[in-house]
Amino acid sequence: MASTTSTPDTAHPVKLGGVHHAAYRCKDAKETVEWYGRVLGMEYTTAFAEDNVPSTGEYDPYMHVFLDAGNGNILAFFELPNQKDMGRDENTPAWVQHLAFRVPDEDALLAAKEHVEGEGIDVLGPTHHGIFKSIYFFDPNGHRVELAADIGTDEQYAELKRVAPMMLDEWSETKKAPRHADWLHEIAREEHAES
Repeated sequence: MASTTSTPDTAHPVKLGGVHHAAYRCKDAKETVEWYGRVLGMEYTTAFAEDNVPSTGEYDPYMHVFLDAGNGNILAFFELPNQKDMGRDENTPAWVQHLAFRVPDEDALLAAKEHVEGEGIDVLGPTHHGIFKSIYFFDPNGHRVELAADIGTDEQYAELKRVAPMMLDEWSETKKAPRHADWLHEIAREEHAES
């Protein structure tokens, strides 16, 4: 099957330098800042607060808080007291939308699991994804959080990059899971079959 997926054009006028920040809604800014500091060790760095939205001029008081997630990555939250209570997309399963953070290795992942559970938080995993292992839990706002430790080899990452265009094309045509990288979740499938 020939690939129709385009590759990035090196002469493209937009030159990205990474993610500046990713922003989500929270129920309580102070509780959220304290939770991410206590549970994940994120440093609270900055807050913006306005009564009017700078981009639209609309009256909608907010507190916008920024947390350092490491390596120049910033996680931000908005508390919006004048809006309806926050919910989640009920048409999307709870496991789909999530925030994933890298930890250095499997030992760090297991230590993180022990720490998070020590905070009284239910943790799922580790789950084996072939090239990384993950644990999952929810923050006080209902956002799913993932911690992931990379375990893949250079050859595995190269193979995944090689088959990615074919997989996307096949998915686009059939809406059935392509089997080009079926090995990724073999261990997870075996673990689920045993339970």
